[in-house]
Parts: sequence; structure tokens; C-alpha cells
Amino acid sequence: MQAFQGEHIYLRALEPEDLDFLYRVENDMEFWEVSSTVTPYSRFVLEQYLANAHLDIFEVKQLRLMIVERSIDSPIGMIDLFDFNPQHKRAGVGIMISEDEQNKGYASEALELLINYSFRQLELHQLYANITPDNTNSLHLFKKFGFKMVGIKKEWLSINGIFKDEALFQLIRT
Repeated sequence: MQAFQGEHIYLRALEPEDLDFLYRVENDMEFWEVSSTVTPYSRFVLEQYLANAHLDIFEVKQLRLMIVERSIDSPIGMIDLFDFNPQHKRAGVGIMISEDEQNKGYASEALELLINYSFRQLELHQLYANITPDNTNSLHLFKKFGFKMVGIKKEWLSINGIFKDEALFQLIRT
């Protein structure tokens, strides 16, 4: 677990007691834009997801970790590796911090821990992130860690009937 210990936060696997947090976040329409969700999740579906959360990243091609603030020992967000591809040694990264916990440095700590884990333990060659140009917090965060914009997917997302661009950022291990 040492790979997942930060100064103010730590990352941990999902636990059954995370159901209420997941239910609240996954059904918050503010986050649907970045998660490509279009319908709410039931508690039953999320319970099934939690029951399978122990499966290995090599089997399910994704890893979701809870971001836990140390002083309150409570989840404040999640960070994901998705589209994990061990053959090509790459994965996508997604991160979500509860609105009332944003701009406190927690996302930076979590992303740094995940980058180190991805490059050292998983031996990935690159990470990527898809970010809309109006998501200034995410743009700043990923650029801070050396992610470079390599392209724009024009009118890629349809959000409430309006098409939005999506930028592709990559971090290649040197």
C-alpha cells in the first residue's frame, strides 16, 4: 500500500461501505458529461459493481481507486485507470473530486500517486486523458504533470444538444 500513500490523501480499493458515495456521485448529472453516462445507476447495479471491484486490472482492463482524505478518513473522490492495454503498455486516466473538496491539492496528490504506480508497478509506457477545453481544473492538473495535448477531437461529445470538442492529452514515460 505504500505506493498509494500521499501526504494528505491515500488511495485505496473500493469497499462495500462506498456504496452511498458511489450512488451519490454516479447519479450526479454534473459528472455525466465526463463519464459519458446518460442514465442513473440503481443501488443494485452499484452493489454488483462493488462485488466485482476486486478483480485484477489485467482481467477487467480498469482500476478504480477511492481518494481518501487522511484527517477525516473519508472518501472525497475517485481516480481510474481505464482502457488498460498491457500489450501496448497504456491506459486512460480519469479523476473526480467532490465539489466541496476541489482546489485543495488532493487531485494533484492522487494523480502523482497513480502516475508513479502506472509507470513503476504496471510498467506502462504512456497514460492519456480526454478533457473538454472548458474543464480548466483538469487542463491545469494534467499539464502540471507533463501531459501534452496531442490533438483535438472536433465536436466529439454531444452535451444537452450542443457538440463539444475533446482534447487528447498524453504523458509518455521517459
